[in-house]
Amino acid sequence: MPASIDYTRDELMCVCISRQIVDGETVGQGIATPLVMAGVILAKLTHAPNILLASAIGQSVCRDWASLGLARVEEQWINKGLAFLTFAQIACEFLPRVKLKEFFRPAQVDSRGNFNNVFIGGTYDHPQMRLPGSGGIADVTGYNDKACLYVPRHSRAVFAEPIDFVSGLGHVPDRQAGRGPIYLVSNLGQFDYAHGRMRLTTFHAGEPIDRIQTKTGFPLEVAPDVHQTEPPTGEEVRLLRQMIDPLGVRRLELLGGAQRKALIRDILRAEGIV
Repeated sequence: MPASIDYTRDELMCVCISRQIVDGETVGQGIATPLVMAGVILAKLTHAPNILLASAIGQSVCRDWASLGLARVEEQWINKGLAFLTFAQIACEFLPRVKLKEFFRPAQVDSRGNFNNVFIGGTYDHPQMRLPGSGGIADVTGYNDKACLYVPRHSRAVFAEPIDFVSGLGHVPDRQAGRGPIYLVSNLGQFDYAHGRMRLTTFHAGEPIDRIQTKTGFPLEVAPDVHQTEPPTGEEVRLLRQMIDPLGVRRLELLGGAQRKALIRDILRAEGIV
């Protein structure tokens, strides 16, 4: 199918995430990560029908899927769960046994893929900004070899060195288990860690390499075969807009301020909440 010329940056990120998923994998879903959920479901509806979905929302494992929502975000996990686990079971039994692929959203990330979701500025006891916390990230990234990252708004504030706290382990010397992230997608491009450092592999349409470097707070490696990101197909865009996320929940991750508030109101109104 020919590539669509009608797509948005959030849809491109969902498609990039989808294309990283391999049929038969178990894929993790964090809290408040609709870009990832849309990408995972897209993979299930296209090239990876046999994936399992695991989530901290509802603490369940699913084979089936549901379209994205805001007030009804638990619908997928509560109504369609094959198994429901306690947090202790997830942390101590499920995750160490399952080679989970999961996409984490860092508040800060350095060149080696160490990332921070705990605090920014000041000290741990007296931060300038307290973040949601690791939520088990510190446990998983200690042994996981399929960790991926995504950044909806690429900036020097996110891609920083040094970072203020390490809650997700990257490519550090003498690791005893697992490895750092294998992939990162932002609203500007795609990256890998082929040599233990963040490396640009594709740039999104309209994003020059020098601009991506300017918005990154450390020197980037650039792959010898770096090229433009393959755009979504018409079918991928159709699935995202009509079946997976007709309310546009995925867009919340790229918006801020008044635009984000307005979209939240629109979604809740469509769900019959307000």
